[in-house]
Amino acid sequence: MWDTVFSIANALALLMWVALVFLPRWPALLAAILYLGVALLSAAYAVFLIAVVAGIVPGGEGGNFSSIEGVRQIFASDAGVTIGWIHYLAFDLFVGLWIARDADAKDFSRLVQAPILFATLMAGPLGLVLWLVIRERRARAGGRWQ
Repeated sequence: MWDTVFSIANALALLMWVALVFLPRWPALLAAILYLGVALLSAAYAVFLIAVVAGIVPGGEGGNFSSIEGVRQIFASDAGVTIGWIHYLAFDLFVGLWIARDADAKDFSRLVQAPILFATLMAGPLGLVLWLVIRERRARAGGRWQ
């Protein structure tokens, strides 16, 4: 079961990333990425996490979030790895969507955006920090929080 969930989540996230990077950013597309991508992955994460924590679905028995050993126990199961991976997929896609929208608003070309979005896909916080550094001058010129 967890292999199938993992594969479906990966395919959905990859489809959304391809659309974000290569397709025109029409409002309907951005909404689809937000609701069919980010929200669906987030909902799957919540449902599976609750199911495992409530004991409805086995996985991560004896694990907790209060120690490294407890977290290791959670990730020692296919359920824990899959749920954790869906968490990464959802948040990285959300950050990528924010970067793309912010970059478009600040008139950065798609050629500048593409490697930052790729870095966000592969290592979310790395892409985010790259974007925060690159956007700083234009953000300051337009007003700090624009």
